Amino acid sequence: MGSGSLAIGAEDVAVLRPPEDGGGPAGAGVAARARRALRTVLADRKLAVPMIVLALMVLFAIFGPIVWDRNPDAQNLLGSLESPSLAHPLGTDQLGRDVLARVADGARISLLVASLVTIAGGLVGGLIGLLAGTIGGASDGVVMRLMDAILAFPPLILAMAVTVGLGVGLDTAAVGVSLVSVPWYARLLRSEALRIRSLPFIEAAHAMGATRGRIIARHVVPHMLPVLFIQMAAAFGYAVLALAALSFVGLGAQVPTPEWGAMITEGSTYSLTGQWWISICPGVALLITVTAVSMLSDRLRDLLDPRGQYARL
Repeated sequence: MGSGSLAIGAEDVAVLRPPEDGGGPAGAGVAARARRALRTVLADRKLAVPMIVLALMVLFAIFGPIVWDRNPDAQNLLGSLESPSLAHPLGTDQLGRDVLARVADGARISLLVASLVTIAGGLVGGLIGLLAGTIGGASDGVVMRLMDAILAFPPLILAMAVTVGLGVGLDTAAVGVSLVSVPWYARLLRSEALRIRSLPFIEAAHAMGATRGRIIARHVVPHMLPVLFIQMAAAFGYAVLALAALSFVGLGAQVPTPEWGAMITEGSTYSLTGQWWISICPGVALLITVTAVSMLSDRLRDLLDPRGQYARL
């Protein structure tokens, strides 16, 4: 057999990669694509703004409570509803608590919980989609119908129902948001797995005797990772917003936890009487974070679209 189609190693089946990968084993091809993808992302100027904004938000969440070491729960009724000043750059709320300290602590809570929600949803949904797309059969139909049943409900309403059923709180709100995100990953990655299974190099690996487990681990999973990462980037923004929405209606973080959605609720009454900073400041932080994540996920989709990559195989 000519060298232009398959290269058979001693331990595994290796398939010809695009010319820029230089051929060679499958692992080497995936590593080469990963390096090119990283270089593409780092060199793209349109990604600079959202990445810088998110980096600053993360630094604010990590170091803000350290640099501005005010207790976010410390009350001072004599200093309540003070407008922004040098002593309190973002003013104080109805209980005299420093708004800057609460926004900084809320950034840590919102970003950390949203990250955990995104990772949990991605792992569970990705595993379901991978197994459904590669194993198939009756189990595929049953699992996908269950995913369709979950998708039939509006995501936020379902998250609210799960939160109420498990008990109101930030932890249960995180469980609810994770649950509603699982079908997104499952359906997307199932379709991606089915598409990858039909590609020539997968069929060649089957023909050369590679086991199903080895094909999944060495070929299918690495090619699904770009889709998973893009979906996780988009889901992270939704998680931040959904957690804030649940806290806004009283089902998420409870008093006195300085979560952004809960802070907006606390300050909404006082905005009508001129104390706009109580709700506007966490609202602006929420807007900046979600907008930056949305810009990042959209641009990553343009740069790392797997369908565009496979079209060149």
